[in-house]
Amino acid sequence: MTGPDPVSLWHRLADTSVLLDGFHALKHAVRFGADVPVAVAVDRGAALGLAEELAPDVRDTLDALLTQVPESVYASLVPRPHPTAVAALAVRPSRAGHLERLAHTPRTAPVVVLDHPRNLGNAGAVIRLAAGFGATGVVTTGTLDPWHPTVVRAGAGLHFATAVERLTVAELPPGPVFALDPEGDDIRGVKLPDDAVLAFGSERSGLSPELRARAGHLVALPMRPQVSSYNLATSVAMTLYHWSLGGA
Repeated sequence: MTGPDPVSLWHRLADTSVLLDGFHALKHAVRFGADVPVAVAVDRGAALGLAEELAPDVRDTLDALLTQVPESVYASLVPRPHPTAVAALAVRPSRAGHLERLAHTPRTAPVVVLDHPRNLGNAGAVIRLAAGFGATGVVTTGTLDPWHPTVVRAGAGLHFATAVERLTVAELPPGPVFALDPEGDDIRGVKLPDDAVLAFGSERSGLSPELRARAGHLVALPMRPQVSSYNLATSVAMTLYHWSLGGA
């Protein structure tokens, strides 16, 4: 008995699923336990060759998942074809489970908060960084959907390696809030605890008044005079690296 046609299954699930755009997004999602009901590739053999070379731990899983489809069919399923010509749909993780994970104390790693972010690619890059550092999760405030397909694409599927949710400032997880601000104390003299909530303002307007009022500590990254700012993902990387060193 054969299973459902993958293209029909795709159309049935697309509106309620997470788009995994490209081989690396699918690789990471599978590696971190995502439920992937359908996956397609223009060249199945090439995709499995990539798996053998770059991710042998998920090669057998991808072998069972991937269905080869014509290039025209693949292009009709995704908003922007990926160079690897691989795409899949995954079940979005439980919001309740993520909220429980974010609220659980004591934590062994910080939560990253992006306060009213605007750039989808920057948000994805931050999620990828947070996953790499083992952060407990990434929370966004404001209107940006952290599970938008462009964010997931920029995050290379690593949404499934950490807890990613959108909350209000009032709903932020417990823990001391350290907000990045040019007027704050030099971060090199500050110890960031494991249960810290690390807050970063938007790329254009910085911290919102609500987040600034919630912050117990304002900290600043070292920066050469007359340099106005760092990219958001760079700021998060520097801060998480400082946390990972474990000292002031």
